[in-house]
Amino acid sequence: MKFEDKRPLPEQEDDKNPKRRNPQGKRQRGLPLMLMAIASVVLVLIVIAGYGMNPAVQEIKSNQLIVELERGRVKSLELVSAGENSDFEVRGEYRNPAENEPKVFKSRLSRQEWESLSSAHLSKPTKSLLTGVDYNSKSQEDTFGWFLKGVVPFVVVFLIIYFLFFRRAGGAMGGGVMQFGRSRAKMFTKEDITITFNDVAGADEAKDEVSEIVEFLKNPTRFTRLGAKVPRGLLMVGPPGCGKTLLAKAIAGEADRPFFSISGSDFVEMFVGVGASRVRDLFKTARENAPCIIFIDEIDAVGRRRGTGVGGGHDEREQTLNAILVEMDGIGTGEGVIILAATNRADVLDQALLRPGRFDRQVVIDLPDVKGREEILRVHLKKIKTGQDIDPHEIARLTPGFSGADIMNLVNEAALLSVIRNQDYVDRDAMLEARDRVAFGRQKKSRVMEEEERKITAYHEAGHTVVQMLLAPHADKVHKVTIIPRGRALGATMTLPEKDRYNIGQKRAEAMLQVAYGGRGAEEIVFGEISAGAANDIQQATNLARRMVCEWGMSPKLGLLNYSPEDDQTYMGYATAKPTLHSDVTSRAIDEEMRRLTDEAYERTKQALLTHRDKLDTIANALLRYETLERADVEWIMDGKNIDDKRKHDDDERKRMQAAMKHKQLEERANEKAALDRAGFVPPSEQPGTA
Repeated sequence: MKFEDKRPLPEQEDDKNPKRRNPQGKRQRGLPLMLMAIASVVLVLIVIAGYGMNPAVQEIKSNQLIVELERGRVKSLELVSAGENSDFEVRGEYRNPAENEPKVFKSRLSRQEWESLSSAHLSKPTKSLLTGVDYNSKSQEDTFGWFLKGVVPFVVVFLIIYFLFFRRAGGAMGGGVMQFGRSRAKMFTKEDITITFNDVAGADEAKDEVSEIVEFLKNPTRFTRLGAKVPRGLLMVGPPGCGKTLLAKAIAGEADRPFFSISGSDFVEMFVGVGASRVRDLFKTARENAPCIIFIDEIDAVGRRRGTGVGGGHDEREQTLNAILVEMDGIGTGEGVIILAATNRADVLDQALLRPGRFDRQVVIDLPDVKGREEILRVHLKKIKTGQDIDPHEIARLTPGFSGADIMNLVNEAALLSVIRNQDYVDRDAMLEARDRVAFGRQKKSRVMEEEERKITAYHEAGHTVVQMLLAPHADKVHKVTIIPRGRALGATMTLPEKDRYNIGQKRAEAMLQVAYGGRGAEEIVFGEISAGAANDIQQATNLARRMVCEWGMSPKLGLLNYSPEDDQTYMGYATAKPTLHSDVTSRAIDEEMRRLTDEAYERTKQALLTHRDKLDTIANALLRYETLERADVEWIMDGKNIDDKRKHDDDERKRMQAAMKHKQLEERANEKAALDRAGFVPPSEQPGTA
């Protein structure tokens, strides 16, 4: 039997279908009725409150107004003219109203009554009934003031409500004040993202796995004809900066279907139930556009294992996680929605997320090897102007442990450094200096050190250098040593592995312990006292010795057992109290074995430095003189040769190369000018008629 996918392709979909044309459908048409009702009620209440704040007004006749004026009970009058031939409206205020009597009154006078009142009294101020009364008159024909007082406040209130509730409530996949439950995912199409698989280097295996999903979306019948199903979910795991999000962008650029992107933190809110509502809204919209892809970045923000927080966990986060579990594989869930997620903390995710049927497959995107670093470097070097002396393979070999983000930062730092140096292109020196900046920090040449501190630093770094060179090949050779402060360190001894290592042997671990104590041993031998400069070295040696004893089984006394406590993420990713899996006697034995390993390594280090004291002094003096030594300089000194002769030879060679390059440039310019002269080219400045 032949299976065929009869779902229409994107270009064959019915444009008259509002759900296909607009995934939000009814949500974007008109204002929600509930919000309109709320706004209407609020306006009515405001109007009622406004009228309720106005004082009660007593309406009196014109003859009574004359009586009140004669009694002197009127405090103020306001005359409003309604037109040329219309009556007058008089508003007034009593001077001393009775307890139950209104304070404000109004009356209407005809024009004849007002003229009679005016001629009888206003012409005689001393006997006027208006004596002692605050009098004011205005024309009612200009209604602008009335409009400002009566209409504008209601318009302002309505606009505020509109922009707070109605205006911000719209928008595809967006939320406003009343839209907390709406998903915040952004939908992308192939035209929105230009990144493809060609822009992703150093992760060939990961690209092969995710390309199956893209192929399924483009040609589903190829899989369904044999009854195969594409994985429901794919989890990308790896250290930060290795390209998980970049790979997701490439999937969005390659796939010919809608791509929804959201962060794990966008689900969680302070209101309980909002995250679960957003999850349901996201999957509902995705099913309307199926087949499609949902990408959840940093899923550990919402996918941590349940019941690990103090007091049973965060209810809102756990409800959101439950909603994700149900939507991915629950009763009534449909096909056609593929979930991609990225995290660098897969160890804290809930086990229900990782079971088959939800995240069926995990793709590990690890740090790139030499070949991967070279491919990544070539991708980024295409975006800048480079010189002929840059070898991508050499730079890749000089950057062990660099992630894709580190390499991108390395190229950018080299470009910035070349601009500061006023160069027309990025050369090898700029790349090497950028490598040192990214790995060890920027040089601090402005920091002034006392001569005694410079000497201590020089011997400290010389101790590391001598021990490291003596213990090769078990220890990596020195690449560069300097006493110029970088970052927080007063000096640095930079190593360069000959190849990528994926395992560590006991001899190499013991050599690493000796190298770590090289600086402290040199200080004790030369100065007879120790300083705090070896704090970081001691910390690294302690961690290495603990792993050798507790995890790697390199202690004959403790045997082949693992004494490290299991990870227990009970609060904020850390254990509140590490469980003890062994007795106090075993703990004492662990401490004794760690102490034995470190003491033996320190004694061997001091013995090696005492044996080669001349090499130690020579390298330290060279550092005090030149501040920075390359590997060739260190090897020259270890062979017993004079560093000054090498430096003089290097300077002469550098000057010779600079002179040769300058001569070559002058020769090329002369040849270009001769070729132009033969062609009859005349510069614009020498052409006739040019001033």
